[in-house]
Amino acid sequence: MALIEGFRVQNYRALRDVTLGKLSSQQGGAPLTPFTVVIGKNGVGKSTLFDAFGFVADCLVHDVEQACDMKQRGGYDRLRSRGTTAPIRFEIYYREAVGERPMTYELSIALDDTGRPFVESEVLKQRRKGQKHGRPYPFLRLNHGKGMVWAGDEAVELEGEEDRAQTPVELTDLRQLGIATLGTLKEHPRIKQFRDFLKGWYLSYFYPDAARSLPTAGPQKHLNSHGDNIGNVVQFMAREHKDRFKAILGRIAAKIPGIKSIDTQETEDKRLLLRFNDGAFADPFFAQQMSDGTLKVFAYLLLMDDPEPPPFICIEEPENGLYHKLLEALAQEFRAHANGKKNAPQIFVTTHQPYFVDALSPEEVWILEKGADGYSVIRRVSDLDIVKNLVDEGLPLGGLWYSDYLEAR
Repeated sequence: MALIEGFRVQNYRALRDVTLGKLSSQQGGAPLTPFTVVIGKNGVGKSTLFDAFGFVADCLVHDVEQACDMKQRGGYDRLRSRGTTAPIRFEIYYREAVGERPMTYELSIALDDTGRPFVESEVLKQRRKGQKHGRPYPFLRLNHGKGMVWAGDEAVELEGEEDRAQTPVELTDLRQLGIATLGTLKEHPRIKQFRDFLKGWYLSYFYPDAARSLPTAGPQKHLNSHGDNIGNVVQFMAREHKDRFKAILGRIAAKIPGIKSIDTQETEDKRLLLRFNDGAFADPFFAQQMSDGTLKVFAYLLLMDDPEPPPFICIEEPENGLYHKLLEALAQEFRAHANGKKNAPQIFVTTHQPYFVDALSPEEVWILEKGADGYSVIRRVSDLDIVKNLVDEGLPLGGLWYSDYLEAR
């Protein structure tokens, strides 16, 4: 299972300099857990942190200029932290599986002479093969689109040495990420590995009205970010993974009493209706008649039980529209799937609901707050000794948050 062990963002709106987990340059911190949750008051930067992940993914799928302009981000000038002229920077520290050498990806985005955003620098680095400790060395280094790349699985930059695997590169489009191009080449498997990992990220922009739409009939393997193809995914799961789909229905029934079955009906014009059967009624309910909460829980379970799940799933405030007694069970579902095993996803959630946090451990939770300078600061809850002690004594973490034990003092 690929796992992000650390993430740093600089000069991105309220996130002047925020680090979660462990970085190659900060080995003292503990890595992020497979299930990670960020909590905090309104306006402290939770949505900005969620969007920071989405921004990096959009830079790969589109380019850095389009990423700045899309989804109401408002352009580079609105994204860059107020009061700074430094570039927007990201650092991702991750490993493909337990025991494999971690990789570090560094990305810097600045404005060119025409005032348009471009990729100022890009670095991928890794420790040399066989090294368990020590600093990593670059195998991709680009500055203003020019630099060096090292081919194969092992070669890295070594000071004062030249390697036959070393090749100069120059990109023609400074708004495209270098990994987007080089990651398609067979001779660069490590770049491809990271590119595929980043391309596979899933950021949930699900909203129930999208699930109530009537898509064109036809099975689809994966739920999209808005959830408007949920009926197509049900078609696919019912046909190709009957036992897995039956298990999902069992968990739905346990959480939302009355749901006996879920299937689809194709209309005459080849549109797809999603049907929910309640044992109390002879006729099924359609998605258009179901509550927001029922559709959300179903969508999340369908997403997590994907036979080929995304490596990284990011969900903002999953509690919206859900009955409070469902929240602890939903958190447990997330953790059960983000279990650190092979092919299991890593799940990152933002929330402001104490009932959801009650199901969590201090190691899984980070609290985001506003600093005295107006920029966001973040702390791992497990670093608060008094909180760890109270949780060890049996007090629920969400209740401690509600009672302000997690706030800065």
